[in-house]
Amino acid sequence: MTEATATAHARQSGMLDKEGKYLTFALANEEYGLEILKVREIIGYIDVTAVPQTPPHVKGVINLRGQVIPVVDLRAKFGMETTEVTEQTCIIVVEITQGGRKSNTGIVVDRVQEVLDIAGADIEEAPQFGSSVDTDFILGMGKIGDKVKILLDIDRVLAGRDVGAFGEFAAPSAEPAATIDLNR
Repeated sequence: MTEATATAHARQSGMLDKEGKYLTFALANEEYGLEILKVREIIGYIDVTAVPQTPPHVKGVINLRGQVIPVVDLRAKFGMETTEVTEQTCIIVVEITQGGRKSNTGIVVDRVQEVLDIAGADIEEAPQFGSSVDTDFILGMGKIGDKVKILLDIDRVLAGRDVGAFGEFAAPSAEPAATIDLNR
């Protein structure tokens, strides 16, 4: 086996372990996906209590059935222009792991789309833009027909001190994952 073939084979086998079900959602005109096993719940947008001295992308916290959960505006986190809340705006509650500890965090998205089963052969590595652009938070690029969905590693998207500072607020995650009803 040539070195190029071995590299291609290793890359392909690396993508095969990323195949599976992804919840897809939109931010502006871009489409993203999250591993469905990281999703705990999808709720319509509810009022968020602001917490002083947090970064602009941290909207605050919500009380979800007695659990205080931090909420991050994904548009702001990604440096996109924020927009008004619509009836399609949702909060996706995801389970993140930081420092070996699991907790729930809400992410605000423009709209939830669907759950897709993406084969490993249809997932490519994130493109490299050089050392000035960090793409470590991208799990891969899912090819769906003629479209590309950016598959996020939500642990890395939400990693860092800005969300981790909510450690005392964040509710430990509870198993099993909640049922997701996309036909609300």
